[in-house]
Amino acid sequence: MAEIEDYLSGLDEVDATIIRGAYAVARALLPEVEEGRSYGMPALVLDGRSLLSVMRAKQHFGVYPFSADVVASVVESLRPIDGLTAAKGTLRFPLGAPIPEAVVRRLVEVRAAEIRDTNARKPKARPRGVTQADQD
Repeated sequence: MAEIEDYLSGLDEVDATIIRGAYAVARALLPEVEEGRSYGMPALVLDGRSLLSVMRAKQHFGVYPFSADVVASVVESLRPIDGLTAAKGTLRFPLGAPIPEAVVRRLVEVRAAEIRDTNARKPKARPRGVTQADQD
């Protein structure tokens, strides 16, 4: 699956290079991520859950870690970045400038921890026909 490269091939080279750089940071941290789609966007997926999407919008680059809690946590820890805005579930960066590696790194670290915590708390599926009493 080449969801991300397919998306990038439709962008101008400057924008594609900036977005490709953000994805490279995430892949360097978590080489086991896979490509997929989430909410119609090309995304990196970790352990079956959406990790990160980076998209070029009309007036900004949108970075989506698929979690309002992650955005809120990371925004609070950031030093001021010229042109950065945040909304529920997204960070917006100005066009033409690289997305700061430290921001991508922090988003990926926090979101990966959230995904792994969620997956660890998720009950394990029992084989069909096996009841809880059978397992005790």
